[in-house]
Amino acid sequence: MNRRTTALSAAVALAASLALTGCSSSSDAAGDGKPELKVSGAFMPKPVTDMAGGFLIITNDGDTADRLTSVTSPISDDVTIHETKDQKMREVKFFDIPANGKLSLARGGNHIMFMSLKEKPEQGDKVSVELHFEKSGPIKVDLPVEAANHNPQQH
Repeated sequence: MNRRTTALSAAVALAASLALTGCSSSSDAAGDGKPELKVSGAFMPKPVTDMAGGFLIITNDGDTADRLTSVTSPISDDVTIHETKDQKMREVKFFDIPANGKLSLARGGNHIMFMSLKEKPEQGDKVSVELHFEKSGPIKVDLPVEAANHNPQQH
C-alpha cells in the first residue's frame, strides 16, 4: 500500500509540474512580446536654409508593434515628425511601426523636420539624433549629411 501511495504521489507531482510548465506565457520567452527595432538608411540632405529633413528606416523584427513618438537633436530645439499626404505635409504625434514590419521615412513622404537649425551641417558631417518610442527605449542615430539632392531611391 505504501508503494502505491508513493507512486501515486509522484505521478500527481509530475503531472502538476508539467501543467505549470505549460502555463508560461509567450511574453516570458526571450525576444517574444517586445518590439525589436533596428535603424538603417539614415541621412540628412545638406540644408540650404535654416531647416532640414531627416530620413531613415526603422525595422521591427519583434511580434509587438511600437510607435515613434518624438525625435530630439542638439542641432535644433524644434524637431518634429511629419507625414506627407496629397502633396501636403503636416506634423503628427507619432508614426506606427508594425510588428514584423517597418516604418520608412523617405523623401517625398513621411520625415523628420528640423526647424531653426543652430548651425548648418556640411556634406560629410554627421548629425546626432535620438529616436523616442512608446514601448522601446530611445535609439541614438547619426545621420550622415549628404548632398542636397541625395535620394537613395534613385540608385
